[in-house]
Amino acid sequence: KMSSGAADLRQRKKQNCSESDKMAPEQRNKENSKLGRSPKYMLIQRFAKLFFGCLAAVTSGMMYAVYLSTYHERKFWFSSRQELEREITFQGDSAIYYSFYKELLKAPSFERGVYELTHNNKTVSLKTINAVQQMTLYPELIASVLYQASGSEEVIEPVYFYIGIVFGLQGIYVTALFVTSWVMSGTWLAGMVTVAWFIINRTDTTRIDYSIPSRENWALPYFACQVAALTGYLKKNLNCSAEKFCYLLVNASTYTFMMMWEYSHYLLFVQAISLFLLDSFALAQTEKVHEVYKIYLFSLFLGYLLQFENSALLVSPLLSFVAALMLSKCLQMNMKKGTFMSRLLKVMYIYLVLTVAVTLNFLLKMFVPHKENEHLLKFIEVKLGLNTTKNFTMNWLLCQESLQAPSQDFFLRLTQSSLLPFYILVLIICLFSVTQVIFRRICGEPLKEAVKLEDGRIGERPEIVYHVIHTILLGCLAMCLEGMKYLWTPYVCMLAAFGVCSPELWMTLFKWLRLKAVHPILLALILSMAVPTIIGFSLWKEFFPRIMTELTELQEFYDPDTVELMTWIKRQAPVAAVFAGSPQLMGVIKLCTGWMVSSLPLYNDDDLLKRNENIYQIYSKRSAEDIYKILTSYKANFLVIEDSICNEVGPVRGCRVKDLLDIANGHVVCEEDDNYAYSKYGRFCHEIKMNYSPYVNYFTRVYWNRSYFVYRINTVISFQS
Repeated sequence: KMSSGAADLRQRKKQNCSESDKMAPEQRNKENSKLGRSPKYMLIQRFAKLFFGCLAAVTSGMMYAVYLSTYHERKFWFSSRQELEREITFQGDSAIYYSFYKELLKAPSFERGVYELTHNNKTVSLKTINAVQQMTLYPELIASVLYQASGSEEVIEPVYFYIGIVFGLQGIYVTALFVTSWVMSGTWLAGMVTVAWFIINRTDTTRIDYSIPSRENWALPYFACQVAALTGYLKKNLNCSAEKFCYLLVNASTYTFMMMWEYSHYLLFVQAISLFLLDSFALAQTEKVHEVYKIYLFSLFLGYLLQFENSALLVSPLLSFVAALMLSKCLQMNMKKGTFMSRLLKVMYIYLVLTVAVTLNFLLKMFVPHKENEHLLKFIEVKLGLNTTKNFTMNWLLCQESLQAPSQDFFLRLTQSSLLPFYILVLIICLFSVTQVIFRRICGEPLKEAVKLEDGRIGERPEIVYHVIHTILLGCLAMCLEGMKYLWTPYVCMLAAFGVCSPELWMTLFKWLRLKAVHPILLALILSMAVPTIIGFSLWKEFFPRIMTELTELQEFYDPDTVELMTWIKRQAPVAAVFAGSPQLMGVIKLCTGWMVSSLPLYNDDDLLKRNENIYQIYSKRSAEDIYKILTSYKANFLVIEDSICNEVGPVRGCRVKDLLDIANGHVVCEEDDNYAYSKYGRFCHEIKMNYSPYVNYFTRVYWNRSYFVYRINTVISFQS
């Protein structure tokens, strides 16, 4: 029964496609004859609109990529720096990603390089890691293959090729947002406004300025392409060839996005919820929505196999949710339409899906061994106030700016660029329209096959409803965590630009206002051109001089102390030496020197998190013997102490590294709302600089400058009386 039902469904879908392909030209010919226009004239007009729109989209992406490259050059003086000075600009986890790219290029063959990364024992002491799986190094694999296969060794340096690919992807990101807004509004003027808002609010739309190799900078352009294709796929009355193209693009971009970022399945989970709500209110074709669910399942399955059987994908909420949706669909298909049970099941559909999804996720976590994302659950518990902890790692994460609630400056910046006011206006109009449509659906009124401009029913367009739900869900996350603004703000730019350029949105508003003095259709068409034009001129006048100043003003990024430290390590330290220090500095040491380190700035592995906490004890109030035992347990030979951490004067008391260590170690006494640090030992990073016993028995200073103090960890301890 199920197979015959599926066959009937596919047959109906083919018939609908063929009918729509036949009907569309006939309807257009009738409309053209009414307007006195020949089909040839309309074909030329459509081609010209498509050509200039595509040209504008591609040009916008290319100009943005060139802008990023120019700004990066002005900021770091990249072309005039030596290789070591260039590499120092990669900080924290970015340094680790780029270091593996360098190792791949140095390998005798690509196969050998991949093997060394999957069995890596030259990065972290006493630990063999599969770096490709643990750090999602597929971008570096692709970049190294392209660099060697294209014969770029004699044309361009590896670092320029690497950052050039990232900047190129950012151009694709902007182009995809342009196309999405264009598809929704019907005019590429909306795409231009989207790009303008995106660049002006660059501080809140992307992290490309701070961390070029970060996974999100590689992954989010593919997600933007997926959203653009999904927007077209959800449209009504789409011809078969366009529908197939959008479907294939959704397939390819979803899988690529999942391979580029370890947290991609969480963002796809948010998207799946948006589609689920869209389908639950019968605002989109159910067949299309379930085809997207199948794409999720296929991508999860393929990702699981190619990511070395990544168990995190099996226990992901996306898999449980989509599986629950497919099971619920089977139950609905087995119910005869019109029966009491089918109506009851329709009412309880949302409850049924959520219950099955939670149950499936619980069962999977019981039977599938997983450790990758346990720290995320603990973090969420503490963040929501469901639990308290003195754990150093948890409290350190909670103190990170990206994991705090967004500041007032964030909303002020969006308001100054006029983005936030127009977004709120568009969102309110769309929400009210969607609410009206849902109410009509509950009352039994069917959706119109083709919504015309004079209808003023923008809430009946499924692609619009999807984006409204999607931005609301992402906005809720952004209100909790400031780091989520980089996922939300780009789509705020897109939705706001679509709204101000869409005659349908203005017509929807005028239908409610019941204008009689002016013809509403004419006024809607005028406003859809006038408002974005005024916005464009105001943005140009206020922000274009600032952008040009950024590109013409030479900035200086130079860190002589770090350069001196890396130079000393390369010249004086033994090749087999292991360095210990803060994880962020260890990433730079690994990149610039290639020496082994005791910890890495990674937060998806429990063992590395524990290592980081233990190594950070060099800034706590513990004895020289305790620190010596910790460091030697990781086979460390050299210790690097950073003066900026040891003498840190943070803006928020209690969020400095040394404060968090005192809390975790129980060295804090609370009296009358004041915290006092107490321990019988002084702070290690201060005491070791005094060069007295017992510190000189365990550690010997071998190098120092204004920012760093390097100590050799003695293998033979001589105690002085």
